[in-house]
Order: sequence, then structure tokens, then C-alpha cells
Amino acid sequence: MKVRDVMTKRPHYLDSDVTIQEVVQTMRDNNTGFEPLVNNDKVVGVVTDRDIALRAFSEGKNPNDKASSIATERVLYTFENDDVTDVVQNMVDQQVQRLLVLNNDSNKDLTGIITLSDIADHCDDADLAKKLVSAARHYQK
Repeated sequence: MKVRDVMTKRPHYLDSDVTIQEVVQTMRDNNTGFEPLVNNDKVVGVVTDRDIALRAFSEGKNPNDKASSIATERVLYTFENDDVTDVVQNMVDQQVQRLLVLNNDSNKDLTGIITLSDIADHCDDADLAKKLVSAARHYQK
């Protein structure tokens, strides 16, 4: 199974100069916990609900501060044609629940997001299911 078969297509993203409050409102409105930030059509960071809870509050940020000030700049991604089994292992290794999906190594256009939940919804492979359960247990700690 390939990433393109299970990913969430056409992900929402925000311009890198938005405020923390705008990110929070977008997460609320779109029922997400993850928003990529872009500058000139290039992903420059991501903000997660965890970034907001831990970085914004612990650093005394104001809702009107730039979201880029709390964003994770190390953007993790995979490609549409990658095998889902490899992606799950990558998620486990990186200790993340989601990855950006880029179209290919040449263009690197953002085309989707893949999450452990996306994979679980399409899983019909017993070995892959075991990896998903293992990954999910890791994130509950």
C-alpha cells in the first residue's frame, strides 16, 4: 500500500506570518491538531497542538505572537509513492504520529498529510497492524 492511497489529500496550511491565535482558531475550525506553515509555497515549519500547549504557555507567549516563534522547524515528511510499512517505521523511529506528504523528491510540493489514524483506517495487513498498535502505545506514555 502506498502513501497516496491512505493520506489526507489537499491539506490545509497557513502562511508563516500568522499569529498563534490564528493557528488555534484554524485548528478548532478544521478539527486538527497540526498546521503546516508556508513561506512562498515552501513549508518552513509546523505547529502542533502540543507546540501550543507546551511552548506557547511555558514561554509566556501572547496569542498575537507569530506562530513561527513556537513552530517546529524540523519538518518531517514522506513521499506519495513511499510504502506505508516504511512510513510507519519512520514514524516510530521519529516518535511522531503524522508526516507531511510531498509529491516527489524533485518538486517537493505539499500534497497531503498522513497520520497513524489514516493508516489504521485502511489497514488489512496483520504485521502492519501490530506496528501501528506498538506505535500507538508509545505515544500514550
